[in-house]
Amino acid sequence: MHLTQIKKSLPEFITKKHEHFIADRISSNTENHPVVCGGRPTSNDVVMQTNDYLCLHDHYEIQEAHIQGIRETKESLLMSGVYLLGEEKESDFESKLARHVGFESCLVAQSGWTANVNLLQAICDKDTNVYVDFFAHASLWEGARIAGAKVHMFMHNNIKHLKRQISRNGSGIILVDSIYSTVGTVAPLVDLVSLAYEFDCALVVDESHSLGTHGPRGAGLVAELGLTEHVDYITASLAKTYAYRAGVILANEKTNYCVPMVAFPAIFSSTMLPYELARLSKTHDVIVSSEKRRQTLNENAQYLNKELRSIGFAIQSESQIIGLETGDVENTIKVRNYFEENGVFGSVFAPPATPNNKHILRLSINAMHTKQDLDKVIEVCRSAWLNNDLIFY
Repeated sequence: MHLTQIKKSLPEFITKKHEHFIADRISSNTENHPVVCGGRPTSNDVVMQTNDYLCLHDHYEIQEAHIQGIRETKESLLMSGVYLLGEEKESDFESKLARHVGFESCLVAQSGWTANVNLLQAICDKDTNVYVDFFAHASLWEGARIAGAKVHMFMHNNIKHLKRQISRNGSGIILVDSIYSTVGTVAPLVDLVSLAYEFDCALVVDESHSLGTHGPRGAGLVAELGLTEHVDYITASLAKTYAYRAGVILANEKTNYCVPMVAFPAIFSSTMLPYELARLSKTHDVIVSSEKRRQTLNENAQYLNKELRSIGFAIQSESQIIGLETGDVENTIKVRNYFEENGVFGSVFAPPATPNNKHILRLSINAMHTKQDLDKVIEVCRSAWLNNDLIFY
Protein backbone atom coordinates (compact mmCIF):
# COMPACT_ATOMS: atom_id res chain seq x y z
CA MET A 1 0.00 0.00 0.00
CA HIS A 2 1.27 3.48 -0.88
CA LEU A 3 2.20 5.77 2.04
CA THR A 4 -0.33 8.39 0.92
CA GLN A 5 -3.10 5.84 1.57
CA ILE A 6 -2.08 5.28 5.20
CA LYS A 7 -3.30 7.52 8.00
CA LYS A 8 -0.59 7.71 10.65
CA SER A 9 -1.64 7.24 14.28
CA LEU A 10 -0.08 9.18 17.12
CA PRO A 11 2.29 7.26 19.39
CA GLU A 12 0.48 5.67 22.33
CA PHE A 13 2.30 7.77 24.94
CA ILE A 14 0.89 10.98 23.39
CA THR A 15 -2.62 9.55 23.16
CA LYS A 16 -2.48 8.50 26.83
CA LYS A 17 -1.32 11.97 27.83
CA HIS A 18 -4.23 13.57 25.98
CA GLU A 19 -6.68 11.12 27.52
CA HIS A 20 -5.36 11.99 30.97
CA PHE A 21 -5.81 15.72 30.40
CA ILE A 22 -9.33 15.26 29.07
CA ALA A 23 -10.31 12.97 31.94
CA ASP A 24 -8.77 15.28 34.54
CA ARG A 25 -10.01 18.63 33.24
CA ILE A 26 -13.25 17.77 31.41
CA SER A 27 -14.71 14.28 31.86
CA SER A 28 -14.33 14.45 35.63
CA ASN A 29 -17.21 16.93 36.04
CA THR A 30 -20.95 16.47 35.53
CA GLU A 31 -21.10 18.86 32.56
CA ASN A 32 -18.39 17.00 30.64
CA HIS A 33 -17.17 20.44 29.65
CA PRO A 34 -14.26 22.68 30.78
CA VAL A 35 -15.32 24.38 34.01
CA VAL A 36 -13.84 27.69 32.86
CA CYS A 37 -16.20 27.80 29.86
CA GLY A 38 -19.67 28.92 30.82
CA GLY A 39 -22.36 30.67 28.81
CA ARG A 40 -22.12 33.82 26.73
CA PRO A 41 -23.40 37.10 28.18
CA THR A 42 -26.08 39.22 26.54
CA SER A 43 -26.33 43.01 26.46
CA ASN A 44 -28.45 42.95 29.62
CA ASP A 45 -25.89 41.07 31.70
CA VAL A 46 -23.15 42.49 33.92
CA VAL A 47 -19.83 41.30 32.49
CA MET A 48 -16.96 41.10 34.98
CA GLN A 49 -14.58 38.97 32.90
CA THR A 50 -12.35 41.53 31.20
CA ASN A 51 -9.12 43.09 32.48
CA ASP A 52 -9.76 46.23 30.41
CA TYR A 53 -10.12 48.22 33.62
CA LEU A 54 -10.49 51.66 32.03
CA CYS A 55 -12.57 50.33 29.09
CA LEU A 56 -10.30 51.50 26.29
CA HIS A 57 -10.79 48.62 23.82
CA ASP A 58 -13.08 50.67 21.56
CA HIS A 59 -11.66 54.14 22.25
CA TYR A 60 -11.98 56.12 19.00
CA GLU A 61 -8.65 57.97 19.17
CA ILE A 62 -6.75 54.76 19.92
CA GLN A 63 -8.39 52.92 17.04
CA GLU A 64 -7.66 55.82 14.67
CA ALA A 65 -4.00 55.90 15.74
CA HIS A 66 -3.76 52.17 15.05
CA ILE A 67 -5.35 52.51 11.61
CA GLN A 68 -3.17 55.50 10.74
CA GLY A 69 -0.10 53.60 11.89
CA ILE A 70 -0.95 50.70 9.57
CA ARG A 71 -1.42 53.10 6.64
CA GLU A 72 1.84 54.92 7.28
CA THR A 73 4.07 51.91 7.96
CA LYS A 74 6.30 51.22 4.98
CA GLU A 75 8.95 49.02 6.61
CA SER A 76 8.81 45.26 6.91
CA LEU A 77 10.13 44.46 10.37
CA LEU A 78 9.16 40.80 10.49
CA MET A 79 12.42 39.87 12.18
CA SER A 80 13.90 39.24 15.59
CA GLY A 81 14.46 42.34 17.68
CA VAL A 82 18.11 41.40 18.07
CA TYR A 83 18.72 42.63 14.50
CA LEU A 84 17.55 46.11 15.46
CA LEU A 85 20.03 46.53 18.33
CA GLY A 86 22.06 49.70 17.96
CA GLU A 87 20.10 50.94 14.95
CA GLU A 88 17.38 52.87 16.73
CA LYS A 89 16.63 54.34 20.10
CA GLU A 90 13.52 53.42 22.04
CA SER A 91 10.22 53.90 20.28
CA ASP A 92 8.04 56.88 21.16
CA PHE A 93 5.90 54.64 23.36
CA GLU A 94 8.86 53.08 25.16
CA SER A 95 10.38 56.49 25.87
CA LYS A 96 7.07 57.88 27.14
CA LEU A 97 6.39 54.95 29.45
CA ALA A 98 9.94 54.87 30.84
CA ARG A 99 9.77 58.58 31.71
CA HIS A 100 6.26 58.26 33.11
CA VAL A 101 7.07 55.36 35.43
CA GLY A 102 10.51 56.72 36.31
CA PHE A 103 12.90 54.14 34.81
CA GLU A 104 15.90 54.53 32.51
CA SER A 105 14.56 52.21 29.86
CA CYS A 106 11.43 50.45 28.62
CA LEU A 107 11.48 47.40 26.35
CA VAL A 108 8.28 46.18 24.68
CA ALA A 109 7.73 42.42 24.40
CA GLN A 110 5.10 40.38 22.58
CA SER A 111 3.18 39.68 25.80
CA GLY A 112 3.38 40.01 29.56
CA TRP A 113 4.37 36.34 29.72
CA THR A 114 7.23 36.96 27.30
CA ALA A 115 8.34 40.06 29.21
CA ASN A 116 8.78 38.07 32.43
CA VAL A 117 10.52 35.13 30.78
CA ASN A 118 12.82 37.52 28.86
CA LEU A 119 13.80 39.46 31.97
CA LEU A 120 14.50 36.41 34.10
CA GLN A 121 16.65 34.79 31.42
CA ALA A 122 18.67 38.02 31.35
CA ILE A 123 19.20 38.43 35.11
CA CYS A 124 19.52 34.94 36.62
CA ASP A 125 21.07 31.52 36.03
CA LYS A 126 21.67 28.19 37.78
CA ASP A 127 23.58 29.88 40.61
CA THR A 128 20.86 32.46 41.36
CA ASN A 129 18.42 32.15 44.24
CA VAL A 130 14.95 33.28 43.18
CA TYR A 131 12.24 33.87 45.80
CA VAL A 132 8.70 33.70 44.39
CA ASP A 133 5.44 34.55 46.14
CA PHE A 134 3.14 31.51 46.07
CA PHE A 135 0.47 33.52 44.18
CA ALA A 136 2.89 35.20 41.75
CA HIS A 137 1.93 34.94 38.09
CA ALA A 138 2.87 31.69 36.35
CA SER A 139 5.12 33.58 33.93
CA LEU A 140 7.41 34.57 36.82
CA TRP A 141 7.64 30.96 37.97
CA GLU A 142 8.23 29.75 34.42
CA GLY A 143 10.84 32.41 33.70
CA ALA A 144 12.84 31.37 36.77
CA ARG A 145 12.50 27.70 35.82
CA ILE A 146 13.65 28.25 32.23
CA ALA A 147 16.63 30.26 33.47
CA GLY A 148 17.58 27.25 35.62
CA ALA A 149 17.55 29.29 38.83
CA LYS A 150 17.26 27.88 42.34
CA VAL A 151 13.59 28.65 43.03
CA HIS A 152 12.29 29.10 46.57
CA MET A 153 8.60 29.67 47.24
CA PHE A 154 7.43 31.88 50.09
CA MET A 155 3.91 32.01 51.49
CA HIS A 156 1.68 34.67 50.00
CA ASN A 157 2.54 38.18 51.25
CA ASN A 158 4.36 36.61 54.21
CA ILE A 159 7.42 38.75 54.87
CA LYS A 160 8.54 36.63 57.84
CA HIS A 161 8.58 33.48 55.72
CA LEU A 162 10.45 35.25 52.93
CA LYS A 163 13.04 36.52 55.43
CA ARG A 164 13.58 32.99 56.75
CA GLN A 165 14.03 31.69 53.21
CA ILE A 166 16.62 34.35 52.33
CA SER A 167 18.43 33.91 55.66
CA ARG A 168 18.71 30.18 54.92
CA ASN A 169 19.69 30.36 51.24
CA GLY A 170 21.34 33.73 50.64
CA SER A 171 20.72 36.82 48.52
CA GLY A 172 18.96 36.59 45.18
CA ILE A 173 15.96 37.93 43.27
CA ILE A 174 12.50 38.48 44.79
CA LEU A 175 9.51 38.07 42.42
CA VAL A 176 6.08 39.49 43.28
CA ASP A 177 2.95 40.90 41.68
CA SER A 178 1.86 44.35 42.83
CA ILE A 179 -1.79 43.23 42.67
CA TYR A 180 -2.43 39.50 42.51
CA SER A 181 -4.65 38.45 39.64
CA THR A 182 -6.64 35.69 41.35
CA VAL A 183 -7.73 37.22 44.67
CA GLY A 184 -6.91 40.93 44.27
CA THR A 185 -4.51 41.23 47.21
CA VAL A 186 -1.76 43.87 47.20
CA ALA A 187 1.92 43.07 47.81
CA PRO A 188 3.53 44.62 50.92
CA LEU A 189 5.92 46.58 48.72
CA VAL A 190 7.40 48.81 51.45
CA ASP A 191 8.40 45.75 53.50
CA LEU A 192 9.69 43.97 50.40
CA VAL A 193 11.92 46.92 49.52
CA SER A 194 13.31 46.99 53.08
CA LEU A 195 14.04 43.27 52.94
CA ALA A 196 15.72 43.61 49.54
CA TYR A 197 18.05 46.24 50.98
CA GLU A 198 18.75 44.21 54.11
CA PHE A 199 19.77 41.07 52.20
CA ASP A 200 21.16 42.66 49.01
CA CYS A 201 18.41 41.23 46.79
CA ALA A 202 17.03 42.49 43.51
CA LEU A 203 13.27 43.12 43.46
CA VAL A 204 11.05 42.44 40.43
CA VAL A 205 7.46 43.73 40.60
CA ASP A 206 4.90 42.65 38.00
CA GLU A 207 2.52 45.61 37.71
CA SER A 208 0.16 44.05 35.17
CA HIS A 209 -2.91 44.88 37.27
CA SER A 210 -1.82 48.28 38.59
CA LEU A 211 -0.06 50.03 35.70
CA GLY A 212 -2.57 52.54 34.36
CA THR A 213 -5.01 52.12 37.26
CA HIS A 214 -2.92 53.23 40.23
CA GLY A 215 -0.45 55.96 41.01
CA PRO A 216 0.00 59.50 39.68
CA ARG A 217 -1.58 59.63 36.21
CA GLY A 218 -1.57 55.83 36.13
CA ALA A 219 2.17 55.38 36.76
CA GLY A 220 1.48 52.31 38.91
CA LEU A 221 1.42 51.18 42.51
CA VAL A 222 5.21 51.36 42.92
CA ALA A 223 5.08 55.05 41.96
CA GLU A 224 2.04 55.63 44.18
CA LEU A 225 4.05 54.39 47.18
CA GLY A 226 7.11 56.47 46.24
CA LEU A 227 9.25 53.36 45.74
CA THR A 228 10.38 53.78 42.13
CA GLU A 229 14.04 54.37 42.98
CA HIS A 230 14.05 51.33 45.25
CA VAL A 231 12.59 48.72 42.88
CA ASP A 232 15.01 47.19 40.39
CA TYR A 233 12.59 46.00 37.72
CA ILE A 234 8.94 46.43 36.80
CA THR A 235 7.20 44.25 34.24
CA ALA A 236 3.63 44.35 33.00
CA SER A 237 1.20 42.80 30.60
CA LEU A 238 -0.40 45.47 28.43
CA ALA A 239 -3.41 43.18 27.85
CA LYS A 240 -5.02 44.77 30.89
CA THR A 241 -5.38 48.54 31.19
CA TYR A 242 -3.55 49.18 27.91
CA ALA A 243 -6.07 46.92 26.15
CA TYR A 244 -3.55 45.38 23.74
CA ARG A 245 -1.58 42.14 23.56
CA ALA A 246 1.93 43.17 24.52
CA GLY A 247 4.19 43.41 27.56
CA VAL A 248 6.92 45.66 28.91
CA ILE A 249 10.13 45.48 30.91
CA LEU A 250 11.04 48.67 32.79
CA ALA A 251 14.68 48.47 33.78
CA ASN A 252 18.10 50.05 33.57
CA GLU A 253 19.51 50.60 30.09
CA LYS A 254 22.10 47.82 30.37
CA THR A 255 19.55 45.13 31.24
CA ASN A 256 17.22 46.07 28.41
CA TYR A 257 20.14 46.20 25.98
CA CYS A 258 21.08 42.65 26.97
CA VAL A 259 17.57 41.12 26.83
CA PRO A 260 17.31 40.81 23.01
CA MET A 261 20.72 39.12 22.91
CA VAL A 262 20.21 36.50 25.62
CA ALA A 263 16.48 35.87 26.15
CA PHE A 264 15.11 33.13 23.88
CA PRO A 265 11.59 34.59 23.38
CA ALA A 266 13.17 37.87 22.31
CA ILE A 267 15.69 36.23 19.98
CA PHE A 268 13.41 33.67 18.39
CA SER A 269 10.23 35.75 17.96
CA SER A 270 9.55 38.64 15.62
CA THR A 271 9.68 42.11 17.11
CA MET A 272 6.62 44.27 17.72
CA LEU A 273 5.54 46.18 14.62
CA PRO A 274 5.63 49.99 14.22
CA TYR A 275 1.85 50.38 13.97
CA GLU A 276 1.38 48.40 17.17
CA LEU A 277 3.71 50.79 18.95
CA ALA A 278 1.78 53.73 17.48
CA ARG A 279 -1.40 52.33 19.01
CA LEU A 280 0.29 51.84 22.38
CA SER A 281 1.67 55.37 22.30
CA LYS A 282 -1.81 56.83 21.82
CA THR A 283 -3.21 54.47 24.47
CA HIS A 284 -0.60 55.75 26.90
CA ASP A 285 -1.64 59.37 26.22
CA VAL A 286 -5.27 58.46 26.88
CA ILE A 287 -4.43 56.60 30.09
CA VAL A 288 -2.36 59.47 31.46
CA SER A 289 -5.32 61.83 30.99
CA SER A 290 -7.96 59.39 32.30
CA GLU A 291 -8.03 60.50 35.94
CA LYS A 292 -11.82 60.46 36.05
CA ARG A 293 -11.93 56.83 34.89
CA ARG A 294 -9.30 55.87 37.47
CA GLN A 295 -11.30 57.58 40.20
CA THR A 296 -14.51 55.82 39.15
CA LEU A 297 -12.71 52.47 39.04
CA ASN A 298 -11.39 52.98 42.56
CA GLU A 299 -14.81 54.03 43.86
CA ASN A 300 -16.45 51.02 42.21
CA ALA A 301 -13.87 48.67 43.74
CA GLN A 302 -14.26 50.11 47.22
CA TYR A 303 -18.04 49.95 47.02
CA LEU A 304 -18.29 46.35 45.84
CA ASN A 305 -15.60 45.12 48.24
CA LYS A 306 -17.37 46.75 51.18
CA GLU A 307 -20.81 45.43 50.27
CA LEU A 308 -19.67 41.85 49.68
CA ARG A 309 -17.85 41.80 53.00
CA SER A 310 -21.02 43.04 54.70
CA ILE A 311 -22.88 40.05 53.25
CA GLY A 312 -20.32 37.71 54.78
CA PHE A 313 -17.89 36.87 51.97
CA ALA A 314 -14.36 36.34 53.29
CA ILE A 315 -12.73 38.08 50.35
CA GLN A 316 -9.08 39.14 50.49
CA SER A 317 -9.31 41.81 47.81
CA GLU A 318 -7.73 45.24 48.17
CA SER A 319 -8.30 46.20 44.54
CA GLN A 320 -10.54 46.00 41.47
CA ILE A 321 -10.17 42.19 41.47
CA ILE A 322 -12.46 40.14 43.71
CA GLY A 323 -12.02 36.38 44.05
CA LEU A 324 -14.87 34.28 45.43
CA GLU A 325 -13.40 30.94 46.53
CA THR A 326 -15.65 28.09 45.39
CA GLY A 327 -13.71 24.93 46.26
CA ASP A 328 -14.11 21.84 44.09
CA VAL A 329 -15.20 21.65 40.48
CA GLU A 330 -18.82 20.58 41.10
CA ASN A 331 -19.54 23.43 43.51
CA THR A 332 -17.78 25.83 41.13
CA ILE A 333 -20.06 24.75 38.27
CA LYS A 334 -23.11 25.36 40.46
CA VAL A 335 -21.86 28.82 41.49
CA ARG A 336 -20.88 29.79 37.94
CA ASN A 337 -24.24 28.69 36.55
CA TYR A 338 -26.17 30.45 39.31
CA PHE A 339 -24.40 33.74 38.65
CA GLU A 340 -24.80 33.47 34.88
CA GLU A 341 -28.48 32.51 35.12
CA ASN A 342 -28.94 35.67 37.17
CA GLY A 343 -27.08 37.90 34.74
CA VAL A 344 -23.58 38.18 36.23
CA PHE A 345 -20.60 36.80 34.31
CA GLY A 346 -17.27 36.35 36.07
CA SER A 347 -14.19 34.30 35.19
CA VAL A 348 -13.60 30.84 36.63
CA PHE A 349 -10.04 30.12 37.71
CA ALA A 350 -9.18 26.42 37.84
CA PRO A 351 -6.00 24.29 37.86
CA PRO A 352 -3.30 25.02 36.77
CA ALA A 353 -4.14 28.66 37.63
CA THR A 354 -5.18 27.53 41.14
CA PRO A 355 -4.39 24.52 43.34
CA ASN A 356 -6.67 21.49 43.05
CA ASN A 357 -10.09 21.96 44.68
CA LYS A 358 -9.43 25.68 45.20
CA HIS A 359 -11.34 27.12 42.28
CA ILE A 360 -12.20 30.82 42.17
CA LEU A 361 -14.94 32.86 40.52
CA ARG A 362 -13.19 36.14 39.78
CA LEU A 363 -15.10 39.40 39.40
CA SER A 364 -13.13 42.11 37.60
CA ILE A 365 -14.46 45.63 38.10
CA ASN A 366 -14.04 48.34 35.47
CA ALA A 367 -14.62 52.07 35.18
CA MET A 368 -17.76 51.69 33.06
CA HIS A 369 -19.67 49.59 35.58
CA THR A 370 -22.57 51.70 36.83
CA LYS A 371 -23.94 51.70 40.35
CA GLN A 372 -26.93 49.82 38.92
CA ASP A 373 -24.53 47.16 37.59
CA LEU A 374 -22.78 46.84 40.92
CA ASP A 375 -26.06 46.71 42.85
CA LYS A 376 -27.18 43.86 40.59
CA VAL A 377 -23.94 42.00 41.40
CA ILE A 378 -24.49 42.62 45.11
CA GLU A 379 -28.03 41.24 44.98
CA VAL A 380 -26.93 38.13 43.10
CA CYS A 381 -24.09 37.63 45.59
CA ARG A 382 -26.50 38.05 48.50
CA SER A 383 -28.97 35.50 47.12
CA ALA A 384 -26.09 33.11 46.31
CA TRP A 385 -24.75 33.47 49.85
CA LEU A 386 -28.15 32.49 51.24
CA ASN A 387 -28.56 29.57 48.83
CA ASN A 388 -27.92 26.33 50.70
CA ASP A 389 -26.88 24.54 47.51
CA LEU A 390 -23.88 26.84 47.03
CA ILE A 391 -20.71 26.92 49.12
CA PHE A 392 -18.23 29.80 49.48
CA TYR A 393 -14.95 29.48 51.37
